[in-house]
Amino acid sequence: MAAAEALSEIGYLLRQDEKERFRAKAFSAAGWSIALQKPDLEALHKAGRLTSIEGVGEGIARVLAGLIETGESRYLNRLREQMKQPARDDESELDFADYRGDIHSHSRWSDGRATMLEMAEGAQAIGYEYLGITDHSPRITVVHGLDAERLVAQSREMAEVQKAVDVKLLQGIEVDILEDGSLDLPDAVLEILDIVIASPHVKLRQDPAAMTERMLRAVSHPHVDVIGHPTGRRPGSREGATYDFEAVFKEAARHSVALEIDCDPARMDLSPEMARLAYEYGCTFAIDADAHAPAEFAYVPMGLWMARRAGIPRERILNFRALDELTMALEK
Repeated sequence: MAAAEALSEIGYLLRQDEKERFRAKAFSAAGWSIALQKPDLEALHKAGRLTSIEGVGEGIARVLAGLIETGESRYLNRLREQMKQPARDDESELDFADYRGDIHSHSRWSDGRATMLEMAEGAQAIGYEYLGITDHSPRITVVHGLDAERLVAQSREMAEVQKAVDVKLLQGIEVDILEDGSLDLPDAVLEILDIVIASPHVKLRQDPAAMTERMLRAVSHPHVDVIGHPTGRRPGSREGATYDFEAVFKEAARHSVALEIDCDPARMDLSPEMARLAYEYGCTFAIDADAHAPAEFAYVPMGLWMARRAGIPRERILNFRALDELTMALEK
């Protein structure tokens, strides 16, 4: 997993240069492949067969060889210096073996590519204790979001799927934060769900003052548990929203609303720098794959380096809590 994380960080750093977006995707894809397959890298290196790993070409194989031989990558260290994002002495220690479950995932009920049963079985195969099924709300029509009626229908299916798996399923929603800070579903619907993730998806270039008010209203909403990918950015292709981060992070901490570190390589949001700022203001966090298929659960172990770099201890992260502790935190 250390190799997968190193390739993930290289991909992240390269994405910040638009000209390097294809190489960035290649490194991220190779990291994802390693996180999924868990190959014996030392044996493959000795046999000269690192390129037999899906997505690993000669250049990435050289980076892996350096990691195997020395425990570090000169290429990664050079990128950190170039991007002025070095490793820090006070990084936290987080072990994926202690990660209890993902609370942000999607199924075919909205824009996911797998059934709820397939997502549940994928989470169970990893050993998760719980999984949040948090499909989209109706605002963005192309993702076929769920209104109140469809949420009721989904709950019936969830009850049937729950009988077939041991992992505890939590029904939630990823609800849009509208331009004025209101949410895309009424309170009467939100209050009956296990998890409410409020995310900014559109109008991200809103005036910073207006965006600040929008986010402040969202983090102070009584039914919001998590702010999903809090800036909405996609490094190398889309800038995230700009707002008074200090004010929003303080308000999130005051209302016990967690901020997400979305481990999807295309998002990496919050960034390690922003996550450290949020940590300093007292925030809690959710570290999620935002998976749209079971294989994407591997984004979490690839992305844990971001939380480590931010210095976030496990007690501030919802996903490291047992189910009963998580439930208490969500009920706040």
